[in-house]
Amino acid sequence: METACYTSSSATSSSSEISKRKRLKNQPEKQYRGIRMRKWGKWVAEIREPNKRTRIWLGSYSTPIAAARAYDTALFYLRGPTARLNFPEYIPNDEELNQRPHDLSAAAIRKKATEIGAMVDALHSASSSGGGGGASSANVSRVRGKPDLNEYPSPENSEGEDN
Repeated sequence: METACYTSSSATSSSSEISKRKRLKNQPEKQYRGIRMRKWGKWVAEIREPNKRTRIWLGSYSTPIAAARAYDTALFYLRGPTARLNFPEYIPNDEELNQRPHDLSAAAIRKKATEIGAMVDALHSASSSGGGGGASSANVSRVRGKPDLNEYPSPENSEGEDN
């Protein structure tokens, strides 16, 4: 009788393991610590305060790299230089941190992390738009040259264009 009970509990645990594997298989591989993707595609970052139940909201970003950099910044200010960072090569260099490393409030940490995340997000969106400001200004001038197709042509414009 004990074996039947043992068998049924092992069967339920194995079925829960299988469903867990299926769930993990459908999700994209987690690239960075401290971030997650929303249903609509935005990446968010948050971190738990040490020895507390509360979390510090670090913002939502369009790229996972920006969210991970915001998380790294907050983690560095909370845990110090020995923290496991996503990008250890981008350790913040701050004289204020070297003088008083753990005296920052949650609001100050959130502010510093969101500044870094927003900066990285802006750099990634500018680089992915096709080369920065020069390309976008050329696109604007090309759009201005196109006529409005809903507008009736005036006789003055049509004569000048034929020549």
